[in-house]
This record gives sequence, C-alpha cells and structure tokens, in this order.
Amino acid sequence: MKYGKRLLMMVLALLLFDSAYAQAAGHNHQTNRVLIVDQKGNGTFRTVQSAIDAIPVNNQQQTTIYIKNGVYKEKILLPQNKPYVSFIGENQYQTILTYDDTNASSGSTTNSSSTMIRANHFYAENITFQNTAGRNAGQAVALYVSGDRAVFKHVRVLGYQDTLYATGTGRQYYEDCYIEGTVDFIFGSATAVFKRAEIKSLGNGYITAASTTEAQKYGYVFIDSTLNKGTSASQSVYLGRPWRPHSAVTFLQTKMDEHIKAEGWHNWENKDNERTARYQEYGSTGAGSHVANRVKWSTILTKNEASQITVQAVLSGSDGWNPEKR
Repeated sequence: MKYGKRLLMMVLALLLFDSAYAQAAGHNHQTNRVLIVDQKGNGTFRTVQSAIDAIPVNNQQQTTIYIKNGVYKEKILLPQNKPYVSFIGENQYQTILTYDDTNASSGSTTNSSSTMIRANHFYAENITFQNTAGRNAGQAVALYVSGDRAVFKHVRVLGYQDTLYATGTGRQYYEDCYIEGTVDFIFGSATAVFKRAEIKSLGNGYITAASTTEAQKYGYVFIDSTLNKGTSASQSVYLGRPWRPHSAVTFLQTKMDEHIKAEGWHNWENKDNERTARYQEYGSTGAGSHVANRVKWSTILTKNEASQITVQAVLSGSDGWNPEKR
C-alpha cells in the first residue's frame, strides 16, 4: 500500500514537471504519458530500452521515462523519430545507465556509445551516463547526443577517452553537470553550452576536440565552470585541440586547476589549424589560468566581448529557444 501511494505521488509530480517543461520547450502538447522503469519489477518496465520501444514512432506527446535507482547495463538508443522524451532519474549517483563497448569491439566510435540520443527535444535530469570499458580501452563513448534542443541537468557523464560525444548540427545545454575523462573527452560538432559544469581530467590529454563547422558561430561554450585536476599531473592537459579546422571553444569565468598547460591549446600537429581554429577565454582563474602564456593564435576576450556570449546568444537560434527557462 505504501508503495502504491508513493507511486501515485511520483506520477503526479512528473506530470506537473513535464507540463512546465513542455511550456519551456515551446511544445504545446499536454503531457499524459509517464513510463516507469524499475529493474526490480516495481515499474512498468525493467529496462530503459523497453520503455523507449513502447513510445510510438513519430511521437508528438511529451513523454517522461522515470528511472528508479539501479545500475542498468544496456545499450540505449533514443531514435530520431521519437522526440519529446525526458529521462528522469531517482538519484544522479544511484541511477546509472552503463555499458562497456569500445571503438574496437563495436566497429566505430559512434557505435561504442552506451547511451545514444538522436531525437530532438530531449531532457535528462538526475542520471549517470557511463562507459566502463576502462582507461586503456581507447575510444569508448558514455553519452552520444546529436538531437536539437537537448537539455541535461544534474547529470554525470563518466568515461576515459571520448566520454561525451556532443555532435550533430543541433543545440545542447548542460547545467550543473559533471563530466570526466582523459583524451578528447568532450568532442563533436554540436553547438553546446556548459554552465556551472565540473570537468575532471583523469589523466594527461585534452579536454575538448570540437569539430565545429565554419558556418557555426559557436561550438562549445563553458560558463562559470570548473576544470579539476583529478589524477592528471601538473601542466599535462590542454584545453582543446581542433578535430576539424574551424573548431570553436570558449571558456568564460572558468576556474582552472594546475593541470592545465600554460599554452592552453594544441594545433593537432597541423599549423594550418592555427589560422582557422577559434579558441577564446575570458576571466579564467586558478593555477591553470596562464592567459599571458597562451598560444598566440588563441584569443583573450575583452569584458565587452565576453558579455555578449550568453546562453541565449549561443543557443536561441531562429526559434528563440531558452533552455534556462523553468
């Protein structure tokens, strides 16, 4: 009886949450679909993928998949034809979506992804996305995101090389998130803002490897975030290197630990990239904020220039999207 009451209260809370989120996302359809995943059998489904599979193709209804605490070892795919879906975890430290594929075992970096989000209008909160392949496994993606208007709040993304694949031509927003890795562990072509993020380096390497196109004004923008040393040595980690020539990364008001190399950026062994890559900083603090020693082909913004780079300026687009709106 107690479980039934808790379940009812939880469903009512989710309905209220999704109604508010649908309005914030500019989606006018009312929410009336909540799917509950519990590997112990107390929900509608035991796996996340089975809940996704139950959503109709070309879905137009805001749908919440509420995921109870547990370690869900499964490959998860939210396909492009199932938009307007939210993943809400019970606890960001105890609701864990994980797998252990690698580039070598799956045939490609993309296929190594533990969780793959291809749909537009996706929202996630209070979840850990993880790839447990290990430090020496090579490319092994924990979370792949290619949809437009994707929002992540209070999530953790755990891995080593290529942890978060933020790609595609869409817009993504990460707020109060934790991301860890070693080499190129935030990479891809998306336009993405990371606000109040904690980024932890678990070894020597590179934080970003953006493949921004020339047509994109922004690539990755970090605002009021923290770059933590983790297990990496002092002066051992670059802020980024250009996976493609027009790679764009900006750090605003970011606290940087001593692991960040004084030169800041790497050209990926190609001097031509120095003419096209767009690397910017403003207001960096901490032991790694050696702005006077940064490579000459990066830019230290003025206060006025930095003030113009806001969440809205980066992500609003032609539809006026505001992911910060509650």
